[in-house]
Amino acid sequence: MKIAIIADPEIPVPPLLYGGIERIIHMLIEQYMYLGHEVSLFAHADSITNAKLIRYHGKTSTGKLDLIKNMWTINLELTLNKYDIIHSFGRLLYLLPQLAGKTPKIMSYQREPTTSQISRIQKIARKNSIVFTGCSRYISDKIRHVATSFPIYNGVDLKKYDFQSEVPATAPLIFLGRIEPIKGTHIAIEVAKSANKKLLIAGNVPIEFGQYFKEQIESELNENIRYIGPVNDIEKNKLLGTGLALLMPIEWDEPFGIVMAEAMACGTPVIGFRKGSVPEVVSDGVNGFICDSVKEMCSNINRITELDRYKVRQDCEKRFSSRVISEQYLNLYQKMIHGT
Repeated sequence: MKIAIIADPEIPVPPLLYGGIERIIHMLIEQYMYLGHEVSLFAHADSITNAKLIRYHGKTSTGKLDLIKNMWTINLELTLNKYDIIHSFGRLLYLLPQLAGKTPKIMSYQREPTTSQISRIQKIARKNSIVFTGCSRYISDKIRHVATSFPIYNGVDLKKYDFQSEVPATAPLIFLGRIEPIKGTHIAIEVAKSANKKLLIAGNVPIEFGQYFKEQIESELNENIRYIGPVNDIEKNKLLGTGLALLMPIEWDEPFGIVMAEAMACGTPVIGFRKGSVPEVVSDGVNGFICDSVKEMCSNINRITELDRYKVRQDCEKRFSSRVISEQYLNLYQKMIHGT
């Protein structure tokens, strides 16, 4: 197949540090090209890929002038060259000039969808030419009442994560993600202190949450609770593999949370709050525990030894490997192309 994949322009593919969507795009491209498909990628100019890279001139996905520049870049290529499938992880508006065409189109959501926009797009799109996916049932179910939608989870390249069959009882808990209130970094600290466990915190601090970091995170740091900053893939593999468990004390409905699958790839269980996609990703008592309170989270930390880290890795291989996820997308591509 000849596949066009559309990213947003802000972060290169693959990302060096933060960039979940860009990491998924890179994973899919690697799998597709390994299987012999021809792939073109619309992305940040500094992207490094084996696909045909079509570089954006606009730097953002929000500025009007940048949006126009990037729409021109995308749709000039799509008009001049025939593709079997167009798959966008970027702005839905990028596809606007292609909506009347026959080429099958897939719009994948990694965040909360704007269903009013999807509904308007449906009205002007060629019948049966566009479908939508969500990175979890939580996301795809939000779309289902206005358009055809399927859940396809995010995944991980298992070759990048080393399975750790065991860790000492003194191993630290891990928090990995953006340092901001909805991610629950402050709750992770509360849990670690209550459970009398060490905690390693990794991730970037957005500028707008600098005060939050200073007042609620930095002030709590000591020899048992440490902040190590952002981590790259190599550092992430080592960090997650040495953890007793990954904490997901989220205070919002997380669309997926790739870090959960990354932890599981190392054999590290996940303990998370019952929000967003956590109940889909975490199989309670198999690869982690689903909690409804800080007290329950602390209690489940004491049950970590009940879990088999090998089964945690097995579950990741079965549901979230790059092979499994790419096959699900490729099957959807074929159904779209053949109208089935």
